[in-house]
Amino acid sequence: MGKKYVTDMTSGNELVLLVKFTIPMLLGNLFQQFYNLADTVIVGQFGGEYGLPSIGAVGSVNFLFFSLCLGMGSGVGIMISQNFGAGKDEYVRKIVGNSIYITLVAGILMSIVSVVFARPILMLMDTPSECMADALLYMRIVCGATFLVAAYNMISSILRALGDSKTPLIFLVVACIINIVLDLVTVVGLHMGVAGAAIATVFSQTIAMIGSIVVGVKKNPYLQLQPIHKELDTNIIDKAIRLGIPLALQNALIAFSCVALQRVVNSFGSDVMAAYTATGRIEQLVQQPFGSLGVAVSTFAGQNAGAKKLDRVKSGCIKSVMIIAAFSLIMVAVMFAFGENIIRFFTPNPEAIRIGAQGLRITSVFYFTLGLIHVFRGMLNGVGDAAFALINGIIEVAGRIGFAAILMAIPGVGLWGCWYTNGLTWAITGIGCVIRYMKGRWRKKVFV
Repeated sequence: MGKKYVTDMTSGNELVLLVKFTIPMLLGNLFQQFYNLADTVIVGQFGGEYGLPSIGAVGSVNFLFFSLCLGMGSGVGIMISQNFGAGKDEYVRKIVGNSIYITLVAGILMSIVSVVFARPILMLMDTPSECMADALLYMRIVCGATFLVAAYNMISSILRALGDSKTPLIFLVVACIINIVLDLVTVVGLHMGVAGAAIATVFSQTIAMIGSIVVGVKKNPYLQLQPIHKELDTNIIDKAIRLGIPLALQNALIAFSCVALQRVVNSFGSDVMAAYTATGRIEQLVQQPFGSLGVAVSTFAGQNAGAKKLDRVKSGCIKSVMIIAAFSLIMVAVMFAFGENIIRFFTPNPEAIRIGAQGLRITSVFYFTLGLIHVFRGMLNGVGDAAFALINGIIEVAGRIGFAAILMAIPGVGLWGCWYTNGLTWAITGIGCVIRYMKGRWRKKVFV
């Protein structure tokens, strides 16, 4: 029962397994990005002059508050994939049972903190006064629902660790359709502006979370728990924290670096903010194949590390790099040829279109290094190399803050430094991931 909802990745062709796992993940992530695209396009066209830059000002802050939940979900996923690969079925169920407590604490804590400190954070970011009201409203609605994001991320991490990347996809498709319909109703029909977009996003995420949990519990044998599996196990909680906190700090540091760079972007005014928001949404789409492959590599590495098949981990990484190289070349050509047309889809502002198109050309040449980050970070996380996760986050902070300070001081760079900063940060972070992999210390990090 439920065997089709579980995939053993410790045997069989590495490339085939990775691609089969990645495709549903990619489709799911693309639909998830449509949440953001729907908000961006509809708010940019119908949400008033300051709607789009207001949402853009909040994006990196949202991720900052989601980071703890994402990290803890990833930590639980790593434990499950490794123990599943090692054949410890009952222990996997106990990890699933204890994930309930982790989700509740992390999600509720972040929801409360984000709402209470919303205004001081936006003021610290130098959010322009004309954007403050919309940005504050959007942030409080979306970040206030962080506990829902925590629950969805946790169930998704559990299912993917067990090799099921299809169930989250099904409910993201449904949620995406609901999100777009509600955006049209609330923003275009009811003229609710950013509040309507935020409500639509939160409601859609709730549908995806509930659907994934219901189907997961019904169909996946590892989610069909007995009371003994739900007993609080401090050993499991401790392991989850030791794995999850470095990953959470990595995500938080990355988000902090994005907040710091957003502050620089804000200093150039609403045209640059709109352009940067549009290019950010586009790059989120470009990252989806990289991110989906990275999650596939993480699950693949975790299961095979648990089964002590480290040569398969290495082989999977090499084949993944070949995939990201081909995709990166295609995307560079697309951005150089169609940059203006792509940005025009998000905003009618001619100056924002001109700036955004050039920004896409700048960052596209760094896409391959962005792909390296996702593949090797996924692999290192999968085998339990938690220490490097924190180091990786520190590199991103140093890159975004350092490059921004240096580039803004160079005459003639000006606003383009915002996009060069992202590209160069990807480059040094990607190189750092490759160096960590080549040193081979990850072979001693397996948690089982």
